[in-house]
Amino acid sequence: MINVLNEPTTYLARPEGRVGYDVSGNDPLVVLVPGMGDIRRAYRFLAPPLREAGYRVATIDLRGHGDSDATFSSYGDVETADDIIALLDDLGGPAVLVGNSMGAGSVVLVAAKRPDLVRGLVLVAPFVRDPKTSVAQRVLLRAAMAKPWAAMAWKGYLPKLFAGRKPADFDAYRAEVIRNLRKPGYAKAFSLTTRTTHKTAAACLAGVKAPALVLMGEQDPDFAKPREEAEWIGGVLHAEVIMVPEAGHYPQSQRPDVTTGAVLRFLDGLSTDGQ
Repeated sequence: MINVLNEPTTYLARPEGRVGYDVSGNDPLVVLVPGMGDIRRAYRFLAPPLREAGYRVATIDLRGHGDSDATFSSYGDVETADDIIALLDDLGGPAVLVGNSMGAGSVVLVAAKRPDLVRGLVLVAPFVRDPKTSVAQRVLLRAAMAKPWAAMAWKGYLPKLFAGRKPADFDAYRAEVIRNLRKPGYAKAFSLTTRTTHKTAAACLAGVKAPALVLMGEQDPDFAKPREEAEWIGGVLHAEVIMVPEAGHYPQSQRPDVTTGAVLRFLDGLSTDGQ
């Protein structure tokens, strides 16, 4: 299968199924990890300029998302981190890891578990700890994202997550995401993914030593106070924090003019520092 980035899908064999990814370009390696309910084409505006700048770029789908199989018995931060480690072992790390939303928690786990594989981290709208929610809110979320109506609920919620500017191809992209959810078994996998916890990432965050960059949309609706969350993460990691104007939960596609430049500067800094 060829995705819209014009790169062929390759499959990483895992014990209970396959994880889809694509890779092209020359070293150094950068791995792009999307968030829950998303597909790797979430990086359609970031991956091409990174490749043009001389990086080998891999984009990976989460279990039960995109071109990955929905045959796994478990989904979440820890499982995604294990898949990323397997990919890096296969491709030959180390790499800079870029994680959006839940993917950010997973790349933090990789950096904590296998620091030898990580040159740096870019955390985009990062979930690296569980948000403060009531039991009632958690029950409502689980009910809303249950298998029978998961695709419909996610279709309705996505415009809220894209608060601020929407990319010009938003309608087509949302339709692609929802088509993916409607494949047999994928709504169930998505529903199971929504139950992940970020407690493991939070527990190891302070021990991560890799250089890091935090990107957060100023209008991100997933956080009551986006700037406070970004600055807290930045403080723990001693990372630069960039607040992206007119962006919600997906600044890499809502404001690629801001995020792509920030990521390239971060990567250039790693090269200058000999990372």
